[in-house]
Amino acid sequence: MSPKKSPQFIDTTLRDGNQSLWGATGLRTGMMLEIAPVIDQVGYHAIDFSTSTHMAVTVRFHKEDPWERFRLMKERAPRTPLSFLSTGMRFISWETAHPELMALSYQLLVRNGVERFMVMDPMNSTEAVLESCRAIHKAGGREIVGALVYTVSPFHDDAFFGAMATRLAAEPCIARVYLKDPGGLLTPERARTLLPVLRAAVGAKPLELHSHCTIGLAPFTYAIAPELGVDVLHTAARPLANGSSQPSVENVVANLQAQGHAVDLDMEAAARVSTYFASLAKAQGLPQGVPQEYDVRYFSHQLPGGMLGTMRRQLREMRQEHRIDEVYQEVERVRAELGYPIMVTPFSQVVATMAVMNVLAPERYANVPDEVIRYVIGRFGTPPAPMDGNVRDRILALPRAKELAAQPQMPGLDELRKRFPAHLSDEEFLLRAVMPADQVDAMVAAGPCRRGYSPALAPVERLLSTVGQRTDLESVRLEREGFRLELARAGAQAGEAA
Repeated sequence: MSPKKSPQFIDTTLRDGNQSLWGATGLRTGMMLEIAPVIDQVGYHAIDFSTSTHMAVTVRFHKEDPWERFRLMKERAPRTPLSFLSTGMRFISWETAHPELMALSYQLLVRNGVERFMVMDPMNSTEAVLESCRAIHKAGGREIVGALVYTVSPFHDDAFFGAMATRLAAEPCIARVYLKDPGGLLTPERARTLLPVLRAAVGAKPLELHSHCTIGLAPFTYAIAPELGVDVLHTAARPLANGSSQPSVENVVANLQAQGHAVDLDMEAAARVSTYFASLAKAQGLPQGVPQEYDVRYFSHQLPGGMLGTMRRQLREMRQEHRIDEVYQEVERVRAELGYPIMVTPFSQVVATMAVMNVLAPERYANVPDEVIRYVIGRFGTPPAPMDGNVRDRILALPRAKELAAQPQMPGLDELRKRFPAHLSDEEFLLRAVMPADQVDAMVAAGPCRRGYSPALAPVERLLSTVGQRTDLESVRLEREGFRLELARAGAQAGEAA
C-alpha cells in the first residue's frame, strides 16, 4: 500500500505553546534566536510566531523591542515563514482601532519579516475577518488564513461553520481556512461531521486545524483529521505541548505514520528542538506540558485552563472556594445572557468576572465592571446570538454605560502623530500610540536585545543578577570543578574562568 498524503505542519512552540504553558512571558528574544536555525530545519510550513498581545508582553515584561525580534528571527530562520495571529481590527488594545492604525500595523509587520497572517474574530464575525484580510492583503501579506473559531453552543452548529467557511473561501485574498479550537472542545465524534462540511466548503484551498489539549481530546482528533479532509496540523515541541497547549509534533507524527501517512519532517531536528526547550524549562524553573484528564464540565463553562487556577486562587483568598460549583453554573448562565461569546480572551475574562461578582453579591448584576459594560455597548463587536433583553437593558441604563458610550474611539493617524515627536520611527510611534509611555521608555532605554541564550549558564546569570543587587558585598568568588568566577566592586579585578 502506498503512503497516504503527507499533511503539512505549523509549529506553535514559540507563540501558543509559550502562551498556554508559560503565560506568554517565558521566552525572551535570545532564547528564540538560539534555537531558530534548528526549527528552520524541521520543515514546517510556517512558525506560529506572534500576536499584538505578545508584542505588548515583549515590551512590558522583557523590555525588548518586538520589531527587532521579528527581524532577528527572520534572519535566523529564513526558510520558514513567520506567522502572525491577528484578532480582528485591534492592535494590543482590545477595543476596535482606527482602520488607518490597523493598516500601518500590517504594513510594519510585513516590513519587519512577517509573511503569513492568521485572521480571527473573537465574535466569529465573517465581515470582521474579511475586513482584516483585505487590509492585510493591501499591506503586502503573502499568505492570509481566515479562521473559524470553534465553540459549543446552541447556535454554533455544523451549518453555521460551513456557511462561514464558504464565505471565507470565496474571498480571493484568503489562501487558506483554519478551524481554531481554543478550548480544545472538538471531539472526534463532532470532527467526523464538522470537518467534512468544512472540507466541502473550502474547495481546493487548504484546510488547517489548530486545537488545544485542555481536556485531552486534541491528540485523538488530530489522529483522524487528515482522513476527514484536514491538510495542515498545528503542533508544538513536546516540552511546550500538551497541558493547555497543542499536541506534540512527536506524538502526532508517530500516530499518523502508524496509520500509513507519509510525514515530510526532519524528526532528528525536531528532537533537538525539544531537547533544547526541556533544558530551558529546567534552567528557568518553568513547567513542561503534561497530558490532561478529561473533564466533562468543561463543555459547560469552557473556561481556559489558566483562568481556572486564577479563579480558584481568588475565591480561596476570599474564603469562598467552596462556591466554585456555583461559579461554574453562573458562568454558563452569564454566557447565555451575553449572547454566547466564545470563551477566549477577553470574553472569557468578561464572563468569568461577571459570574464571580454575581455569585458573591446579594443580587445578580448589582455591580457591573467596565469591561462587561463595554461588551454590552458593542465596543468588542456584535455577539453571535442576541443578548438577554432584561440583562442588556439593565446594563445600558447604568450611568457608567452612558459615560463609556460617550468616550471617543481611537483617533486616526494624523491626530495620533501630533501627540508624539516627529523623529520617531513608525515602529516606535505605533507602540507609543497603544501602550503606556513608561513601558516603551523602559524598552528604549534597555537597548538591543540579547542575541543568544545558554540553559547551562542560566544559574550563573541568576546568581550574577542577585549579587548585583546586593550593596553589602565587596567581592564574591564562586568555584567548582573546572570553573572559577571572581567579582569585585569597581577598582578591583573581576571575572576569571579556569
